[in-house]
Amino acid sequence: MIERYTRPEMGAVWNEQSKYRAWLEVELAASETLAELGEVPAEAARQLRAHARFSVARIQEIERVVKHDVIAFTTAVAENMESAGAGEASRWFHYGLTSNDVVDTAQALLVKAASERILKGVDRLLEILARRAQEFRKTPQIGRSHGIHAEPITFGLKLALFYDELKRNRARLASAAQEMRVGKLSGAVGTFGHISPEAEERICARLGLQPAPIASQVISRDRHAHYIAALALIAATMEKIALEVRHLQRTEVREAEEPFGAGQKGSSAMPHKRNPVTCEQICGLARLVRSHWQAAMENIALWHERDISHSSVERVILPDSTILTDYLLEKTCWLVDGMRVSPERMLRNLEMTHGLVFSGQLLLDLAAAGMLRERAYAMVQAKAMQAWEQESDFRKMIEDEPEIRALLSPDQIARSFSLDRQLANIDKIFARVFGA
Repeated sequence: MIERYTRPEMGAVWNEQSKYRAWLEVELAASETLAELGEVPAEAARQLRAHARFSVARIQEIERVVKHDVIAFTTAVAENMESAGAGEASRWFHYGLTSNDVVDTAQALLVKAASERILKGVDRLLEILARRAQEFRKTPQIGRSHGIHAEPITFGLKLALFYDELKRNRARLASAAQEMRVGKLSGAVGTFGHISPEAEERICARLGLQPAPIASQVISRDRHAHYIAALALIAATMEKIALEVRHLQRTEVREAEEPFGAGQKGSSAMPHKRNPVTCEQICGLARLVRSHWQAAMENIALWHERDISHSSVERVILPDSTILTDYLLEKTCWLVDGMRVSPERMLRNLEMTHGLVFSGQLLLDLAAAGMLRERAYAMVQAKAMQAWEQESDFRKMIEDEPEIRALLSPDQIARSFSLDRQLANIDKIFARVFGA
């Protein structure tokens, strides 16, 4: 069984050490590329690669005074260069760059690392959904619309639907993550006043990124909104799964439930309780991811070539959205993999209305046998309502109706109430979703 979420690696992607390490990698890639182009002394680039270091604590100490994180970073690196006896080379550090050349390009590296982890989580959940869908491919269950019994399905079909939706969400995230794999080193207002487009292309290639075709002082934030939207859709699908399990776990239904561990307790007052607490947590946290998409949309419009109203927001929504999505994937994998399923209860619930759920097929069979559809609907509905109110056997009422017996033989009536007939195309649906 999949273990509960215990790994903090996604948080490590976004910690201060990781952020400044990405900034440093952008700075060094720029220095080395400019050295290749003859714009920075080659020895200075070598000295920077050998000795450029930082201390998070020192950066924070400087920032408290200068109130500018990138200046605090470059100052801290310059101090380390000086301590290493390579202070002369530090004048080529951050050469020709503006703050957001570093910040936006480094952010692309962090998003790339986060996305790779999330995509692995999605793939794991897809594998679990596919396996459990096949496990319950032929397990009959009542389908519900408006929460009311409708017509038979299988539990595997429900899981296959989740799989199909999540597969689309994976494609959306992969596309959005690719759109985020861009850097910009075009200067304060995007005009390449100090570094050439050719240099930007080579720096980005060195980092495994594509250059943004055009940027202002920042990369356009429609990319970021698309990315957060892709995460929100994944979270919404996980909420859909968890909400379904919550409904199926209700005492009156009891068709499926989330795992309940040995020694686990559901209520301080009621020892019998087995509450769907993980499902409820998934549903709650999915709302939080969705709320970040609205903030990402608000970040698209900035004053002129740039303001920093987006910056404070992204320091929250990018780490939090990726960390939450990663966490929710772990929780949902655990939920689906260990989900307790009761095929017997599913069949019992399907049969509890004594054949009412076959009224649609009976209607079609009467029409095919020669009864006007309006007459057939009125007759079937009248019998169905009587069976509903009296909790009586709908099929027996149909078999006892002379007008119906005149059109349908006992074998034909039995076929109208056939569960196998209703589920005859399940394999074809599975072939569409999973392949032959």
